[in-house]
Amino acid sequence: MGRHQMMKLHCFGESGNAYKAALTLTLADQEWEPVFVDFFNGGARTPEFIALNEMGEVPVLEDGDTVLTQSGVIQDYISSKSGKLGGTSAAQRREVLRWMFFDNHKLSGIAGMLRFQMNFLPEDKRNADVIAFNTMRLGSALKVVDRALSNRSWLAGDDATIADLACCGYLYYPEPFSFDRADYPNIDRWLDAIAALPGWKAPYDLMPGSPADRA
Repeated sequence: MGRHQMMKLHCFGESGNAYKAALTLTLADQEWEPVFVDFFNGGARTPEFIALNEMGEVPVLEDGDTVLTQSGVIQDYISSKSGKLGGTSAAQRREVLRWMFFDNHKLSGIAGMLRFQMNFLPEDKRNADVIAFNTMRLGSALKVVDRALSNRSWLAGDDATIADLACCGYLYYPEPFSFDRADYPNIDRWLDAIAALPGWKAPYDLMPGSPADRA
């Protein structure tokens, strides 16, 4: 019998998309280890990394010979492999995917860009109009999630799924990006419920690399 290889997640602490994958691995009770990508010094742009992921992005999951990119695909793979966090029927599976596509396009897609603009871009390169526009867009998406959670505990069923772990991806980060939990009482309650799941950790505790390391 071959030696069991631990899954490897190429990630860095500041990446909300990598956090979704790391959190899914952890909450699905999978054995994994982080491989630090020095993103802010071009770590995702090296020839070696591009050979791993032509998109030049984190996260990348290696499970033996299987190499997967895009957080949603990685989350889907882990939930299928573990039988956890994925929903119990074809209809629920579609509901999970509906929220994950919404998250990628309207929520994390905006939150990640906005947080980068407001915190990690040099101040002289920040554009107030771009920040204002994306603040408005993020607020609209957050209202959708808050409204959805007004009559249920989880986004896509009776229990937590990868839909929840996708949509929360950026919302635990401490840097200011126009999101204040106090403005969204249902999201606030939901984030506490996710954080109460066994094994949960905040992004900078789950993955290597943080702004403090670069300060």
